[in-house]
This record gives sequence, structure tokens and C-alpha cells, in this order.
Amino acid sequence: MSDTPAPLLAVNNVEVIYDHVILVLKGVSLAVPGGGIVALLGANGAGKSTTLKAISGLLRTERGEVTKGSIELQGVPLRRKDPSDVVRLGIVQVMEGRHVFEHLTVEENLLTGAYSQRDGRAAKRDLEMVYAYFPRLRERRGVGAGYVSGGEQQMVAIGRALMAHPKLMLLDEPSMGLAPMLVHEIFEIVSRLNREEGVSVLLAEQNASIALRFADYAYVMENGRVVLDGDRKTISENEDIKEFYLGLSGVGQRRSYRDVKHYRRRKRWLS
Repeated sequence: MSDTPAPLLAVNNVEVIYDHVILVLKGVSLAVPGGGIVALLGANGAGKSTTLKAISGLLRTERGEVTKGSIELQGVPLRRKDPSDVVRLGIVQVMEGRHVFEHLTVEENLLTGAYSQRDGRAAKRDLEMVYAYFPRLRERRGVGAGYVSGGEQQMVAIGRALMAHPKLMLLDEPSMGLAPMLVHEIFEIVSRLNREEGVSVLLAEQNASIALRFADYAYVMENGRVVLDGDRKTISENEDIKEFYLGLSGVGQRRSYRDVKHYRRRKRWLS
């Protein structure tokens, strides 16, 4: 028998189809250990966001469906569960694009994350915890969320998710559209939440450089498949990955990971 503990989240051979005909995910498997930070890397359109929505139950709002495979949180099947039930089980997704309620204040946005709590005093304690991690939000608590900066909106979105006491937070492209200093600040806070609050994180991110500074393990996706996975050191030092993310073809288009890998195999065979 193996002494390896069962993962917090287990995704096994998942297939996703949109509009009953468009195959988007093709046998995706991944795992997130309790207390871990795992990165999903890949270019735009690789299937990262679809993978997160398959886990959180949000696919059905976009005419998507998991047609094959299993998704389990601590052994509990998530497939076909409503998004609200998935949240109650301990998974909260922070959507790409910083979806905040623009007509509500920063604090009102944060309190919507505690909708499942009936204890008002507990919600106030949680609010203080969020402000401790995001002191800038305390300063902006009475400002309409539509009038704060993009970085502050991202903080609101993460803080709102934290109010639901997640076991697992799904972060979709948290660096998108933000200045490098803000990106680093937000990732540092997420890392603290992981260490101090025990929140596990599955992070979908195009910015491989920043993701690999904080993730323990990473999966590389392309065209709806996982093409490589490994720990931070293995992925960071992989020459194929470096060329996939940094190298461009002669006409200025990013080459696919599979093309790069085939090219390197051929080069080694000829040498």
C-alpha cells in the first residue's frame, strides 16, 4: 500500500463538450494536494479556464458539460453538482476578469462572499481577517467597487472568495491586465493565505514565470490536453517549456509545445 495521502482534489480523465458538439477538454487529469499550490500553465485557449469551470460547476452557465471522467473533492464527487453546492463543499472560483459588483461598495462586495453564513459576528471577524491581508481594501471599504483600480478589484475578488472559508481556491488568470508590482503583491498575499490559513490553490495562469515562483507543482496544457507535469524545479528547468513560453517562430507566432518537443527530439537524433 502507498503512504501517499489522497489528494484534496482529484480530476481524472475529464472530457468537456460545449453546445453538445465542441470537444474542449480531452482526457484531463490532475491533482491538488491539501495545503498545496498547483499551477495550470498554457497559452490563451489551452483549456485552463474550462478546467476550472468544470471543477466549480460553472460550465453549465456557458452551455458546457462534463461528458466523461470524474472530479472529486476529498472523495466526494462534484460532477453535476450545482455551483452553490460546490461552494458549500469548500471550492470557490475567482473568475478571470475580476468580476465584482460595481454598484456595491468594496465592503458590500466582500460580505456577499459570506452569504452562506448565518452568524453575523463570524462574518465581521472574517471581514477583519480579509482587511488584515488586504489593508488597502480597508481604506477603500466605502468606495464603489466600480471606481477602484484593477489591482484593488482583484483583491476584492480574492477577499470575497476568502469570506466563504474555502478549502480550495480556483484562481483564473489573476495577473491579467495588472502591473508587475501589483501582480507580485497579489501572489505574495495568496502565498500567505496558503501558508497561514491552509487554503489550497489551483492557479490558471499564462504568466509562467510568476506562477512558478509560488506553485509547488505545475501542469502544462495545450489544445485541451495536459502535455507535461512536474514539480516547480522540473518545470522551471525544462528547456522545452522555456522555448514554448519564450521562443517565437520565424514569422513571429508562438510555436506549440508539441512542435518544440518534436524539433528538439529531431535535433538530438541528428547530432
